[in-house]
Amino acid sequence: MVASGNWRGRRVFLTGHTGFKGSWLALWLTQLGATVRGYALDPPTTPSIFEAASVAKLVDDVRGDIRDAARLTSAMTEFRPDVVIHMAAQPLVRASYDDPITTYETNVIGTARVLEAVRKTPTVRAVVSVTTDKCYENRELPNYSYRETDPLGGFDPYSSSKACAELVSAAYRQSYFPVAKLKEHGVALATARAGNVIGGGDWSTDRLIPDLVRGFLAGEAVRIRRPDAIRPWQHVLEPLHGYILLAEHLLTHDARFATAFNFGPTEDDARPVQWIAERMTAFWGDGARWILDADPGVHEAGYLMLDASRARAELGWAPHLNLESALEWLVAWYRAWAAKQPMQQFTLQQIAAYEKLIAG
Repeated sequence: MVASGNWRGRRVFLTGHTGFKGSWLALWLTQLGATVRGYALDPPTTPSIFEAASVAKLVDDVRGDIRDAARLTSAMTEFRPDVVIHMAAQPLVRASYDDPITTYETNVIGTARVLEAVRKTPTVRAVVSVTTDKCYENRELPNYSYRETDPLGGFDPYSSSKACAELVSAAYRQSYFPVAKLKEHGVALATARAGNVIGGGDWSTDRLIPDLVRGFLAGEAVRIRRPDAIRPWQHVLEPLHGYILLAEHLLTHDARFATAFNFGPTEDDARPVQWIAERMTAFWGDGARWILDADPGVHEAGYLMLDASRARAELGWAPHLNLESALEWLVAWYRAWAAKQPMQQFTLQQIAAYEKLIAG
């Protein structure tokens, strides 16, 4: 359960707040009573959930590149945060093939810049560095779920860069924030791994749900690649709940939480792309349809699943939305947006509804 009392008055420095996941997390943290300073580039898409839900009205909105050491460090040290949640990234596999250098600079050097800024900010007590489920060396083993102790790797530049970000975080933890001396330096650093997050307000390119929504809104058939590929689909609020819980536990300065945690759905919700496309067309209605794209495109994993038993056992985290419900929620969000409803209010209502699920 998220305990709002743990966040009232907390100061949170959140990188990537203009993105899809970052916007949802920024809104949620403000509702828990935290004071949030976001640091990010301009919203990566038009439209964006950041603009649609008027996130800037609720947070201290600072624009900057995480590779800009001087601006980043100034923004963090001036704000004097208790908690840093690092989510800024180049998050797309196919974009990483087109521009691998920017991907590595952002995801690897950018992570080092954030952690270096933490070193220069004496108020910080907890750091959650968010990576991805794709940071593992994916051996495409059927019915195998990756654990935090499995080898890191990455076939494509994006996946590789996130594995590198994990190594950077581990090196900073071992070199500057060692768990054995946590009471001395006072900074608990953990990484969080989740992937294939879905929900309202994602307009990224080359992602299944946004591609489907764009096609449905335009009344066009959507081309689907790799219909048999299986992913750990989960609503955006599921891993965000995990990040919040992880930060709460880090603030207790119990050294056992300063490590890596997976946040993934149950095995029942590891579904193929075709299953998602069929359910989405059924929920959307209005003649929505999809067709198979004969070109599979660049290499992407065929099977990927996480073992989140550590998060369940040590953080008390668990999924609360099955995949059917997650799809219903995101369709409702996009339909509300298309109907020009006030989306900050609608998004906060979905957050409140999720909190009720957590409370049982």
